[in-house]
Amino acid sequence: MTDIHLTATPLLDFNSAPLRGLIADRGWADLPPAARIGAAYDFVRNEIRFGYNAEDALPASRVLADGYGQCNTKAILLMALLRGLGIRCRFHGFTIDKGLQRGVVPELIYPLVPRDILHSWVEVWHDGGWLDLEGFILDAPVLAALQARFPGRQTLCAYGAGTDCLQAPQVGWTGQSTYIQRTGINRDLGVFDAPDEFYARHRQLSGLRGLLYRGFVRHWMNRRVARIRAGEVPVIPGGSTRLEPGHAPVTLDTEA
Repeated sequence: MTDIHLTATPLLDFNSAPLRGLIADRGWADLPPAARIGAAYDFVRNEIRFGYNAEDALPASRVLADGYGQCNTKAILLMALLRGLGIRCRFHGFTIDKGLQRGVVPELIYPLVPRDILHSWVEVWHDGGWLDLEGFILDAPVLAALQARFPGRQTLCAYGAGTDCLQAPQVGWTGQSTYIQRTGINRDLGVFDAPDEFYARHRQLSGLRGLLYRGFVRHWMNRRVARIRAGEVPVIPGGSTRLEPGHAPVTLDTEA
């Protein structure tokens, strides 16, 4: 019987030549299961830079070619690599409060950003249960720049981070769940066998807003991320780095 958590889909195209070649070149398939997870996870976290692609629902091979991604596109690539390595995984969808993106989104257009932004993480089957993998979103230089900009601070919900443990977040693969945007979540949209199912129901970038994002805004955001990576963290007017009142993170039940 086919395992739905190991199958390829149009987005999880792990049988494409670029993904097959990457897995073969790195020798990941020869590793034990836990090390396979760690190798794919570390690659997506640090060798795929934090940045904004043309849209969320991109095939994994396109994300790999871009060389950068955000929560949703990096999740697609990680899932494809995991399934290509024989590791069962599934997709968990959410929305996050737009305050988590403040500092990356230019202030000029921030008021036009939807309150709720699509978000996701990967759930991987390991050691008899499902683990949450979200800590791969920010690459190490971006995270280090935020830690240096806010020394001694633990709670931050801005600049692409949403965490209560900024100086020591759970982002490295140790066989446990990892998080870096969890405190920004404000709605749980459920678990899906593949991202294709999620994006068939939930899409955000459409019409004129989508055209402006793809053609202009995301490039502006990527330049701001590059500045953060270089240690130049933009100032947020008023110093707001928390969620706005009335938008507290939801309580999650991820044991299912």
